[in-house]
Amino acid sequence: MILGIGTDLANIDRIQATLDRFGERFLTRVFTDTEQAKAERRADKAGTYAKRWAAKEACSKALGTGLRMGISWKDMAVSNLETGQPVMQVTGWAAERLAAMTPEGHEAMIHVTLTDDHPWAQAFVVIEARPKT
Repeated sequence: MILGIGTDLANIDRIQATLDRFGERFLTRVFTDTEQAKAERRADKAGTYAKRWAAKEACSKALGTGLRMGISWKDMAVSNLETGQPVMQVTGWAAERLAAMTPEGHEAMIHVTLTDDHPWAQAFVVIEARPKT
C-alpha cells in the first residue's frame, strides 16, 4: 500500500548561487558527508546537490509534513547502490515519523527517482508499506 508520495523541482542555477554565497555553511546544514562526497566527485556539483535537495523536499512531502514539525534536512539522505540507483535513508525525526505512519505488521520502503535537465532537477519519492514476511 502507498503511504505517501512527494515530488519536488529544484532550479540548479539557484542551488549554484546558494553554494557560491553560503558555501560550506549551506553544505553542512543540508547535506550529509556521504552526499557531499558524491557531489564533490561530480563535474556537475550543483546539479548533484540540486537533485538531492529535491529528493529531501519530496521525501518530507511523502512523510506528510513538509519541512516542519522538527524534521531536519540531514534526517533524509540520498545515497546510491552500486548499480547507481538512488536510495533514501531516514534517521531522527523523519525515521520516527515513518515508523508512526507504517501500519503494524508492515515494513516501509522508500522509493526515490532523480532526474535533471539543466536548469531543472527533479525528484519523486514514494513510500510503500509491505507486509512483513
